[in-house]
Amino acid sequence: MSDIKICPTCGAKAKYKVKDDKETFSAVQDEDAFKKVGQLKKAMQKFKEKAEALEKELEELKSKT
Repeated sequence: MSDIKICPTCGAKAKYKVKDDKETFSAVQDEDAFKKVGQLKKAMQKFKEKAEALEKELEELKSKT
């Protein structure tokens, strides 16, 4: 998932990606897009936390048997 950073060239908010050790900035035009990116990041974090908790619980159950 891309990060949102300030473009060093134009000073606007942009999607920041690193590919093959090369930094790229892509302009984001819409404020709603920023909100959606934030929502998706939060949702992914919640999913990751739930998955980690389930993995831990599974390991505990495996160790009991």
